[in-house]
Amino acid sequence: MDQSLGLARYWAQTDAISHSVAYVLVIMSVVSWFYILSKAWSSWRIRRSAAALDDFWQAPTLEVAIAGIKPFDSENVYSPLASQAADAAAIKPPAPGTPAASLNAASDPGELITRTLRREINRVSSRLESGLTLLASVGSTAPFVGLFGTVWGIYHALEAVSSSGTIQIDKVAGPVGEALIMTALGLVVAIPAVLAYNAFTRVNRITLAELDAFAHDLHAYLTTGSRVGK
Repeated sequence: MDQSLGLARYWAQTDAISHSVAYVLVIMSVVSWFYILSKAWSSWRIRRSAAALDDFWQAPTLEVAIAGIKPFDSENVYSPLASQAADAAAIKPPAPGTPAASLNAASDPGELITRTLRREINRVSSRLESGLTLLASVGSTAPFVGLFGTVWGIYHALEAVSSSGTIQIDKVAGPVGEALIMTALGLVVAIPAVLAYNAFTRVNRITLAELDAFAHDLHAYLTTGSRVGK
């Protein structure tokens, strides 16, 4: 109860700049938690779909394998890689002496498959990294935003005490302690963002490593007819 009264008193005594700092921290917290929850859900579904990669190579044909993995790949990470590579492998080079219908048809089949796989990996990598910059920005700037609010609050508290003409420790400790709330709020906003950024970075690194291995196997199968190591 006393803490609530202290917060209310501090809020009533502060100016528009302190209010703006508090609003900025609240907005940063809401946005970062939105990305944390949405990316956590997406990362969980991606990790669940990765378990279907072993079953992919148990299918009798590539078409059956692609159709079998699609229901498990709800985030469209692995199945587009396989389907796009299969489409690239199906492009036939032109007959000798005839012009190519497109630049893809004129390309070497192996190079065309490599380019297609690289494009799909870049697409997935871009999706995985979306929101990480925001989380890193919130984690690195929120403590300083809160510290600015604290410094500004302490300045106004000391200014009010000095203008009253009497300096007493109890008159200074209360406003200064209440101003430190801004620093605590900045840390509350920053710590989840930093922890989430580190966790998602690790998940993305694992996912991209598995995707790269899957692309390598696909390239070997589509160019030589056999999977690497099989």
